[in-house]
Amino acid sequence: MKISNHCRSIVIRQLPPLNALRCFEAAARKGSFNQAAEELYVTPSAVSHQIKTLEEFLGLKLFRRERRKAMLTAAGEKYLSSIQHALDEIDSATRRLITAPNISVVNLAVAAAFLTRWLVPRLGQFQAQHPDVELRLSASVGQIDFQQSDTDMAIYLGHGEWDDVETHFLRSTTIVPVCSPRLLEGDKPLETLQDLKRHTLIHVASRASEWPQIMAQTGITDIGSAKSLTFSNTSLALGAAMEGLGIALSDIGLVERELQYGQLVIPFDLQLNTRKAFYLVYQKNRPLTYSMEAFRDWILAEMETQQAQLAEQLEEKRAEGN
Repeated sequence: MKISNHCRSIVIRQLPPLNALRCFEAAARKGSFNQAAEELYVTPSAVSHQIKTLEEFLGLKLFRRERRKAMLTAAGEKYLSSIQHALDEIDSATRRLITAPNISVVNLAVAAAFLTRWLVPRLGQFQAQHPDVELRLSASVGQIDFQQSDTDMAIYLGHGEWDDVETHFLRSTTIVPVCSPRLLEGDKPLETLQDLKRHTLIHVASRASEWPQIMAQTGITDIGSAKSLTFSNTSLALGAAMEGLGIALSDIGLVERELQYGQLVIPFDLQLNTRKAFYLVYQKNRPLTYSMEAFRDWILAEMETQQAQLAEQLEEKRAEGN
């Protein structure tokens, strides 16, 4: 088979040794052969030899020595920009290839209440939009060591101040009282804030300070006389509230469905801003797979939609109160 000159120009490349390019880039960035050697775990003489090989290949001087520093020549400066870009491309291509076997899978760790009450009810929507992406979900109660874990992404609740992770703000948490509508129709009135003391207050053990905070906000401090029930997690506490056992506190975004279907109501226009928020996080500087990007973009868009709906619902609630 005859190969055209055009094909030869594509196939046959003038490429210097990769090790020589790595030594050149490190020495140019550090301004020192010794520091480049430390970074690459080789000897300074090895770095010097590789750069000499590269200079002979190019027929150009890339460095000049000044006071024990390696200074780039004009040719070296021009070459450096292209070489750094090429090495970055090689690094990105390698990382993409390494993750390719599981490119359709996202291992996701999620704060437990957010997982069961917000994400799971919406998974059907995500799957309909991205049938080629597989989510592997686990409940998380703490921070993830992404370097030591196979977790790709996580959803944290906090103040957004975590080291070595990229963060995407999802939404703030706003705590409101919720109860069964049957409680409003019972023999104990629930018409004013003072009436809260006549009802059972439902607590979550890990959030024991929320009821005192929200009551103090209204000027009601003597809640010791109120009956109480304490549960280990949010889902159990909300289940008890739906059964009419008392009044619970919840982030309004986690009870959207129950409010919509009339299983829970907000008896008072009362809110507690915890100054915490939900964030989507993943390891800093990690190249995202297609599937990770798909989940990130979907959840950000879904959050924006939900926030608009919640704002409208709260406005309607205030209007009813007036």
